[in-house]
Amino acid sequence: MKIMVINGPNLNMLGKRSKAIYGDKTLSELDTILRKEGESLGIEIISFQSNSEGALIDFVQKHSVKASGIIINPGALTHYSFSLRDALADSGLPTIEVHLSNIYAREEWRAKSVIAPIAKGQISGLGWRGYVAALRTLVGELKKET
Repeated sequence: MKIMVINGPNLNMLGKRSKAIYGDKTLSELDTILRKEGESLGIEIISFQSNSEGALIDFVQKHSVKASGIIINPGALTHYSFSLRDALADSGLPTIEVHLSNIYAREEWRAKSVIAPIAKGQISGLGWRGYVAALRTLVGELKKET
């Protein structure tokens, strides 16, 4: 089983960018944590990050045929990228939207997600642990565990 973990704009700056909001782990450290967790669950992680909306869409379209589910932190694209939303919906894969910070406790515009209506669920405000929770939940759903 393969799970796609997709990170959008500016997430390549984790560990450097606004540590009080996004934490001090780098994207590479987050990937390592998820790969180890994936191994313990018997699944493979396919990770990708881009600052480009088109590259994210291309990645979803190319790799969704080989994957069983998607975990995505769309970054600022959360709030307006209907093309990314359509690519995720068209993949037919269960998707969990993740945000490091609590998007509902920040600026008003951050509370609106165009991705949420097509996602199986959304995890917001748990930092890097939100990705682990999303992975465990998604794999559990796919394996029909309780």
